[in-house]
Amino acid sequence: MATSIGMMDSAYFVGRSEILAWINSTLHLNLSKVEEACSGAVHCQLMDAVHPGMVPMHKVNFDAKNEYEMIQNYKVLQDVFNKLKITKHIEVSKLVKGRPLDNLEFMQWMKRYCDSVNGGGLHNYNPVERREASKGGKEAGKKSAPQQSSTKGSTAAPRPSSSHARRNNNDVSSSMNPSNQSAKTSSKPSTSVAAYDEQITELKLSVDSLEKERDFYFAKLRDIEILCQTPEIEDSPIVAAIKRILYDTDADASVVTEAQAMVSLHPKEALALSPIAEVSEEKSSSETQKRKIILNIDVDAAGITTLSPRQRLSDASDVHCSGSPLMTY
Repeated sequence: MATSIGMMDSAYFVGRSEILAWINSTLHLNLSKVEEACSGAVHCQLMDAVHPGMVPMHKVNFDAKNEYEMIQNYKVLQDVFNKLKITKHIEVSKLVKGRPLDNLEFMQWMKRYCDSVNGGGLHNYNPVERREASKGGKEAGKKSAPQQSSTKGSTAAPRPSSSHARRNNNDVSSSMNPSNQSAKTSSKPSTSVAAYDEQITELKLSVDSLEKERDFYFAKLRDIEILCQTPEIEDSPIVAAIKRILYDTDADASVVTEAQAMVSLHPKEALALSPIAEVSEEKSSSETQKRKIILNIDVDAAGITTLSPRQRLSDASDVHCSGSPLMTY
């Protein structure tokens, strides 16, 4: 079911925080951004969690930094998709770039698929043990350990000042206050940096979505331009009006009125572009021709029946005298 979900499905409206919480709780990781899973190793282990033993974890590289190493992980993932007959297309060239929006969309699909298999339940799956067979798997879940040790070291640093402050009570007060102030100032930048990172990620997502929307509408305008360059309709007034709007660079509202005026000056040529008008004109002309033929036949028949026998003989003699091949005696 999850292999054929559309872009408007509820799966693509799951937030980044929910996706990160699901990945970290399922695989016992400490990811802070969705794009940190761009190497493909996380995707491989998620498939291994849903289908135990299906993924060769010894081929998965959690320490992949270069694109060629990431591509190897996605090859493993594609092989698993082929075995399970999953028709989902993996856009490897976009995912390995680490763009937030592309990685978020693919991870949203992964969550939907994993939830659709056995209700998303994992049967006694040990992610840490399964990662030990992979390259860099042991260190994958320990990325937050150096940060904790650094915070412990920073709290242990002010201790020598207390032993040195026993000599003078005034020195104690002067030495303790700066330490408290430094602790407060160190906590403030950490929270502000996290907030800035979140804002940067949101801005990247919005930029990616705007770029996709821009490319979509540009492709539409390009198709219209190619159509207007068709030789059969290139010189028509309605095409000229479309080009007037298409190539305008001033974003002036009067351009639309000018284009409408160009079409209104040649209404017949504008109607000539409509296939419905052409078909209706052809039908009307053929019907009038049929009516003329039927009327002529009826008039001729009526004229023949009203002629007297003497008039018919005179007409026949006229034909014979004129040498017509229709009269043979």
